[in-house]
Amino acid sequence: MITCRACGATDGEVVLDLGEQPPCDLFPPAADPGPDPVWPLRMWMCARCALAQLAEDPGTAEESAGVEPKALTDQAAAAVARLTGAGLVRPGATVAEFGSPHGGSWLPLLRAAGMREAAEDEPADVVVDCFGLMHEPDQRAAMARRAARLAPGGALLMQFHSLASIVRLGQWNALRHGHFAYYSTPAAITLAASAGLRPGRSWTFDLYGGTVLLELTRDASMAAETAGLVAGERAAGADRIPVVAGLGRAVEAGCDRVRARLRELAGQRVVGYGAASRAVVLLRRAGIDSDLLPEIADVSPAKHGRRMPGTRIPVVSTEVLTHPIPRAVLLFVSDLEPEVRAAFPQLDGDHCEWIVA
Repeated sequence: MITCRACGATDGEVVLDLGEQPPCDLFPPAADPGPDPVWPLRMWMCARCALAQLAEDPGTAEESAGVEPKALTDQAAAAVARLTGAGLVRPGATVAEFGSPHGGSWLPLLRAAGMREAAEDEPADVVVDCFGLMHEPDQRAAMARRAARLAPGGALLMQFHSLASIVRLGQWNALRHGHFAYYSTPAAITLAASAGLRPGRSWTFDLYGGTVLLELTRDASMAAETAGLVAGERAAGADRIPVVAGLGRAVEAGCDRVRARLRELAGQRVVGYGAASRAVVLLRRAGIDSDLLPEIADVSPAKHGRRMPGTRIPVVSTEVLTHPIPRAVLLFVSDLEPEVRAAFPQLDGDHCEWIVA
C-alpha cells in the first residue's frame, strides 16, 4: 500500500509507470559490463491532497556530477532580480537555503545583493528552496523544517518545476528516482498549509517548460497572480488524477518518435548531448543502445569514461561534436539548445540535424 508523502492518505492511483529503471545518477565505468541494478519507477497521485509523487525509491545516494547549465544560472539571476524588485531580497536581511543535491545555489547572488547568510540555529528573514524540497522522502516533515527556519514576518521562497507544465508538454521523463514530489501550485499550497504557511505572491519562468516560484508566509494573502495561477492549473486538470494519468499516453509516442528517427539515420554519425537523468529514462524505455546512439557528449568531466546507466552508451567529451561534424545531434534537454548552439556554431546549418528528445 502506498501512503502519501505529504498527508498520509492511502487513497490514490498510479498515474505513470515507467517499468524498471536504473538509478539515473549512478554512471558505471564504461568498461563495466553490467547488468545495472534496476527498480520500479512509478508516479502515484494522492486523491486527498493532489500531490504527485514517487511511489518507490531504491534509496541510493544522489551524485552531483553535472555542470550547472547556463539556462539555470540565467534563471536564478532573473529570479533574484524579481525578488529584489518585490522587496524580499534586500541588504541586511538574513537568508537560509535548503539546496538541491545537484547544486544551483542562490547564495552567491543573494550575498552580492547584500543579504547575510543566517547561522544554522538562527531564524532567517528569507528561506530559499530552489528544487530542494522534491528530494525529500517525507514531504510534510521537510516542509515543517523549512517553516521552522523562518523569522517572524519571514518568507519561504519555494521554486519547483510545475506539474501543470509536465502534463501539458508531455514531459513524462521528468520522473526519476530521488525526486519524490511533483507539484502543481494547488498541491504546493496544500502542503505549505500543513506547516502553517499561506501563499502570497508568485512568479513564473520558462525554465524546464514552466517553473513556479512561490512566496509562502505565516500571514500572507494570496496575490492576484497566484490566484490566477491556481485557477489556471485547476482548469487544466493539474490536480486531477485522470488528467495527470495522460502522461502515460505520451510515453510511447515520445519513445517511438526518437527511436524511429535514429533508425532512419542508421549508418550516419549521430551524437547525443546531455547525460541527464531524463535521458536515462528515455533510453531504457525506448530500447535505445549504442547500436543506434554510439556516444553521448557531456560537459561534465566526472561523467567522461563512464556509460549511461542501463545501456552500453559511453559518455564522452564535447569534442566529438566537431571532430568530425555529426549528421545529427540528439539533444536530451531542450533548455540547453541555445547554449549548445552558441558554443558549437559549426553545427548550424542543414548539414547537421537537431533532434530534441
